[in-house]
Amino acid sequence: MGGVTARRPVAWVAAVVLVPEALGVLFLNWVLSIVVDKQQMSMAGVDPAAMSTGAWVLGAVFAVYLVCCAVLLARIGLRDRPPGTFGRIVLVSCAVVHAVLGAFAVGLAGWGAFAAMMAVLALLVLTLTAYGAAYGGGGGGGDNESVEDGGRAGRGASATPPARPTY
Repeated sequence: MGGVTARRPVAWVAAVVLVPEALGVLFLNWVLSIVVDKQQMSMAGVDPAAMSTGAWVLGAVFAVYLVCCAVLLARIGLRDRPPGTFGRIVLVSCAVVHAVLGAFAVGLAGWGAFAAMMAVLALLVLTLTAYGAAYGGGGGGGDNESVEDGGRAGRGASATPPARPTY
């Protein structure tokens, strides 16, 4: 029962951490769009106004993505049930994004930013693995399943181990 008791708080903490991160991403891209607009920066002949708008829109889309991940994690923590397939895909993609951003953060922003990204990555991976046994085992952590029998109660599972295979 040791790993099961920590999964709800970890999901909640991950959800809470993703919201300020989304606000930080939104703020950073807003500042970037202002700098691009004021300096009239351009890459490969692209209009500076288009680059400024693109930075703002990309930051807003990424912030909405992080908030959606936070809502998904809060829902997981509230219901104490594993996410569905789509939810797992979203959370895995969020974990991969944090791993890549952590790798970039070392060179661009320093070890503190890397540590922050890895902390969020650890929370995401811990949430996914804590609910992974229930997802992979077919159980949903329902109220009628006990922890002692691994969630096999009421599904016709035999108490004896399977016979040894013959070769």
